[in-house]
Amino acid sequence: MEHQLISAIETALGWSGPEELGKDFVHGSMDDPALVSRIMTPNRLLDVAMRRSLNRPQFRCFQKGEEVHPAIYYTDSVSPRGQSISMVNMRSLGRLLGEGATVIMDQANVFDPTMEVACRALQWWSRERVQVNAYLTTNDASGFPLHWDDHDVVIVQLAGEKEWEVRATSRNVPMYRDADPNTTPSDEIIWSGLMRTGDVMHIPRGHWHQATRTGSGSGKSLHVTFGITKRTGASWLAWLADWCREHEIFRHDLDRWHGTGTGALTEAAAQLVRERTPADFLDAYEQATALPRHVPFLDILGSLDAVVCTTHFPPQIHEHGETVDVVASGKKLTLAAKALPALGLLLSGRPVALEKATAVAGAEVTEVAEILVKEELCAVLTPELFSGYTGLVTNADS
Repeated sequence: MEHQLISAIETALGWSGPEELGKDFVHGSMDDPALVSRIMTPNRLLDVAMRRSLNRPQFRCFQKGEEVHPAIYYTDSVSPRGQSISMVNMRSLGRLLGEGATVIMDQANVFDPTMEVACRALQWWSRERVQVNAYLTTNDASGFPLHWDDHDVVIVQLAGEKEWEVRATSRNVPMYRDADPNTTPSDEIIWSGLMRTGDVMHIPRGHWHQATRTGSGSGKSLHVTFGITKRTGASWLAWLADWCREHEIFRHDLDRWHGTGTGALTEAAAQLVRERTPADFLDAYEQATALPRHVPFLDILGSLDAVVCTTHFPPQIHEHGETVDVVASGKKLTLAAKALPALGLLLSGRPVALEKATAVAGAEVTEVAEILVKEELCAVLTPELFSGYTGLVTNADS
């Protein structure tokens, strides 16, 4: 899937692909102001919060370095029948933001179609799971104290300005579950400065950092942080531990008293390592991801006019003479080889209008689309979902 945000990030950071992800701190700037406002604006973030029943930790507010108690800016919306739904009290939230505060929306990709599409494009690009958090800070509110993340992040400043400080790691590639708590910040400052609208920053896992508007006076800052969690050697070993249960030798109790069988157990473990490589694990990881949420297709609601592939990672297409296999999210579909042009179009990750697509890939497009939607590899392109692609991803049939 070709996405304008990815192209802009690569250009700003001087990257030519995802290979540089997680290696070094990089700071750059995009030169398209229209793109950053298309991704998200402060008002659109608040509109998302207003229209949904969000709860902590999906939506949080901080002021003067402390988390504001949800009771201050949440309220129960009561229906005429007495049903109660927790909603953000926008009047209270507005007062907090007017005084100076930071609001955070975790996993904004779950609630906003543009964020959803951006994360999916980054997942296809990086072949890793991605989520995005949005941070809106007003006036001279402070940010989080110096901390490090257990995943790589790409930060895009979408509005206003915010002061940042980035330091080196004090432990190489620390993890969420680790042998060392890693609580002492590094003294080495790699970069400090102002992130302005359109700026992009890549902070690799483990680098200490903090951001604030303290002392900035009246104003705002909106940035999104794309968290990209890469697989590690520890992830591979945990996967191997699951596979070992297939072999009887690993299911036997360990002999504490006599220590017999240790050599055979060690050899079996070495054989398992040889049989299931890190590359096998990475392939299996993509297939193990569950199918994403989407609006189901019901012909009673209307005909299937447009679709888009919504799998977390690019589907694999394998040709076998007269047949072709599609493998994605643990599913394998076998179709006639004549479906190949349609599959290339429908599984491109770009929106496809079926009527236009027939001129490009033949009359089979509609039938193949119906199969892919039924198997949940593609989704109905609703107007709401389509809005996440508009102006950012070119239609596949164009």
